[in-house]
Amino acid sequence: MNNRLLINYTPGTTPIHRLNGATKVMGFIVVTVYIIMTFDARIMLPMFLLCTAGVISMRPNWKPILLIMGFMFIMAGVIGSMMIILIRPSSGLTHVGGETVIVRWTDHFFISRELLWYVGAMYFKRLCSLSTAILFILAITPSELAAGFNKIGMPYKICTVLSLAFRTIPDIARDYIDIKNSLMMRGVELDSRKVGLVARLKQTVFILSPLIMTSFGRIGTIANAMDLRGFSKLKRRSWYSEREPTRADWIARGIIVLVAIFVIYYIVFVRVLNPPPFSYWSPWGYW
Repeated sequence: MNNRLLINYTPGTTPIHRLNGATKVMGFIVVTVYIIMTFDARIMLPMFLLCTAGVISMRPNWKPILLIMGFMFIMAGVIGSMMIILIRPSSGLTHVGGETVIVRWTDHFFISRELLWYVGAMYFKRLCSLSTAILFILAITPSELAAGFNKIGMPYKICTVLSLAFRTIPDIARDYIDIKNSLMMRGVELDSRKVGLVARLKQTVFILSPLIMTSFGRIGTIANAMDLRGFSKLKRRSWYSEREPTRADWIARGIIVLVAIFVIYYIVFVRVLNPPPFSYWSPWGYW
């Protein structure tokens, strides 16, 4: 279950895994802002390569990662791109600044090289966001996530809710499988190829009711246990997974600070004070 959901509940052994929770959280926030702030592929490429190298270095289970990337490629890369090309083929002129037509069917339906660049750059931005999210999920445990956010100033009550949310995902998935198997033992077809997709979707609805009731029961049990242990009685609390920063943490935080300075500079001087004429940089020099 752990490998299928990409969520680690025990710390790993790689250098990225051994970083402090606060370091990982700060890095994730800065990198996320870094990717959001720009549509320039030249700026996003180094961060994408860095995040991809980080994911590879942790030697993860590639099956769920490839499934996620395949789903994203179909939804965003294929379907999303086709919708843009069919509905707004002038997006290349609007966002890139030019319109060199490659194929034209009618005045409204055509493909330009700028449109293809716009679609590719948009997909690449989403791919950068996905690689950042996968790196962060693989690198941190729920306890480290809570401790890290609390270390940078978030109230520990909210941090505890985040940690519990991640920790209950395997339990909910396990309950889903148990309920599904029990329904199949009672003759409800859910996996058979003889049943159509619409029928299977209707039959899957029968899983939701007991799953919701079971989840509410688990929430009540956790809430009672936390009340019995005096949760939220004090203004501060300690964390089991909290570790003192090591030399690797200070080096990583120094790099994060440098990236944050660049982010602030780019937002202030490039996006606010001197914005480019078009949102997307292109190799044809429309900036």
